[in-house]
Amino acid sequence: MKKLLIAFLAIFSLNGPAFAGTLDDILDRGTIRVGFDAGYQPFEMVNKKGEYIGFDIDFAKQLAKAMGVKVEFVNTAWDGIIPALLTKKFDIIMGGMTVTSQRNLRVNFADPYIIIGQTIVMRKELAGTIKKPRDLNKPQYKLAVKLGTTGHEAAKRYFPKAQIFEFETQDDAKLEVLNGKVDAFVYDLPYNSIFASQNEGRVAFIAEPFTYEPLAWAVKKNDADFLNWLNNFQRQVRGDGTYDRMYKKWFESDRWLTTLK
Repeated sequence: MKKLLIAFLAIFSLNGPAFAGTLDDILDRGTIRVGFDAGYQPFEMVNKKGEYIGFDIDFAKQLAKAMGVKVEFVNTAWDGIIPALLTKKFDIIMGGMTVTSQRNLRVNFADPYIIIGQTIVMRKELAGTIKKPRDLNKPQYKLAVKLGTTGHEAAKRYFPKAQIFEFETQDDAKLEVLNGKVDAFVYDLPYNSIFASQNEGRVAFIAEPFTYEPLAWAVKKNDADFLNWLNNFQRQVRGDGTYDRMYKKWFESDRWLTTLK
């Protein structure tokens, strides 16, 4: 028994920790790889210089700074973002992902960092007819959604009688409203609020969210050390004023709009 124990310890010391997780990988690599789908205002976007900017981007930079590592951004199509995480294309999803029970079967979530909900932007001609989201639940209405999002799921659940049209990107979906090809766009409050303000007089906006959606960072299953670090990091930035400064920059000001492509 003593010889077996000595042999095991020798193997362990040669190969390093048997259960090294993502946190150890990041520190060894010296870089944290962050996955998202650019274009989700004001969370992750591309400016005129071709740089990634946004609330999540700033959060990722602060996170990397706290770890003492560099940050690498990995822009990924939304419908493949969880598979990409699971196959180690990056270490964490920081891309405005809503916590859902379905997603939680495949990934673990850190504590939510912001709460949003689904809203409606519609053709301006419908402003007098559609008073609340439920009014759209009729066969004559055409709704645009982004494929694979909680807006997509909410549209199917809340508007089963309406016609639902799926699009790969939020930009494609909202253009259908502006061009009069669909009646409304179902999407997250921050994005739709910006969309409506940029097109005042062309669209109508029902700003009251009709869903409750906590957004959180996603990591692979069985990675308790990484989750623990992320939650403690978030408590720190909330306590030292960093979170408030970032929030004001991206949600209480629209100066960043002029920097976009």
